Amino acid sequence: MNTLEAPFIGINRHRIGIDGEGVTTLAAFHGCPLRCRYCLNPGCLDAEATVRHYTPESLYQALLIDNLYFVATGGGVCFGGGEPLLRPDFLRRFHELCEGRWKITLETSLNVAPTVLQKVHPIVSHYIIDIKDANDDIYQAYTGKSNRRVWENLRWLAEHADPTTVTIRVPLIPEFNSEKDIERSMARVRELGFTQIDRLTYKT
Repeated sequence: MNTLEAPFIGINRHRIGIDGEGVTTLAAFHGCPLRCRYCLNPGCLDAEATVRHYTPESLYQALLIDNLYFVATGGGVCFGGGEPLLRPDFLRRFHELCEGRWKITLETSLNVAPTVLQKVHPIVSHYIIDIKDANDDIYQAYTGKSNRRVWENLRWLAEHADPTTVTIRVPLIPEFNSEKDIERSMARVRELGFTQIDRLTYKT
């Protein structure tokens, strides 16, 4: 078995204006380090979920059908899930196969070891980062983990990434945070130099 084989909960083609530039395909990994109360993709945590296993090579072959759309529109693949940064070697190998023709976007919580982010950063065209809330007490109550790594990684990105390639999502989470909490989170993000901020409300 290929040691880079990974489980996916779904592939969603022909997405426009949602996951980065151009036409994109969302490839959603199974597996996540968080246990969010209002998880949008609970299948990524369900041990009984229907998954399909791909190697970087077999996923590349499956997505080649949309090569023309990707190249013509400056699009590519958005890896989500779940948490794509749990599979850094898969991502790097997939990027090698693309040979620079497809953009790689990561939809991530960024709650991983900094060494993982740094390993993958050279191949990422755009980040979509859901920070939940800057307040660690709120974050822990909602996700079950500390956000210490999130902010460590955000500070690293602030120093090493073009801020226009980073979109930060700051959600209102019913029963967990407030409008004032959101304003504090957004202010902290802006202090790092990020300007592309999506303010949204989770549906429970």
